[in-house]
Amino acid sequence: MNKTTNETSALPSQSSRLEWFSLPPEMGRPLLYIVSAPSGAGKTSLCRRVSSMVDWITYSISYTTRAPRPGEVDGVDYFFVTPSLFSDMKAKGEFLETAEVYGNHYGTARNQIERSFAQGKDVLVDIDIQGARTMRQSGIPSLSVYILPPSYEVLKDRLSGRAQDSPETIKKRLDRAKNEITSYNEYDYLLINRDFDRASQDLLAIIRAEHYRKVGLQEFMEKTFLKGFAGDASSL
Repeated sequence: MNKTTNETSALPSQSSRLEWFSLPPEMGRPLLYIVSAPSGAGKTSLCRRVSSMVDWITYSISYTTRAPRPGEVDGVDYFFVTPSLFSDMKAKGEFLETAEVYGNHYGTARNQIERSFAQGKDVLVDIDIQGARTMRQSGIPSLSVYILPPSYEVLKDRLSGRAQDSPETIKKRLDRAKNEITSYNEYDYLLINRDFDRASQDLLAIIRAEHYRKVGLQEFMEKTFLKGFAGDASSL
């Protein structure tokens, strides 16, 4: 039996999994998790996997002006819009952040974040470094994670293996990765994606751990939990 199978068998059974993964009441307010990575490092796949593992995390789908790649679905992978519609949405303040990458525009819609927060759910967004910088300035409580490939060679192989881009585009992505990776220290956590299943579990662990910081639980402790210790012990 391989390692992946062993790890899977250690998880709760299907009947108890929803309860085990549910967001406990003491985990406080919902948070925004900013995930960035060089193209090909797996940030989008990891965000989708983690948001499918629990019922209290949502994945924010970005808007873009670029054309869909083979197999991509509007409203699932991205919201594919025209440049004029994107500009109109930006002018109306509907984006929390926008970025231009290789001549295409990307943006994170404000209403997606607000809707998830209203439901008490965390939000994962995968955006590039410039978008992350803008997002941090929005005032929304957030945590940032930078996903790294195991090595430059692995990243090159992943980009080439996707067979989605021309050699010229792959070279641009690799050159961009070399420039961007030096900004890793702007992020709260670094996660190396050596094994997809393990990296997914690690990203979820980071998210869960952040909810147990004392500063985020102050209100719960003072207004909810400590009430249970305020009774008269003499009544026992």
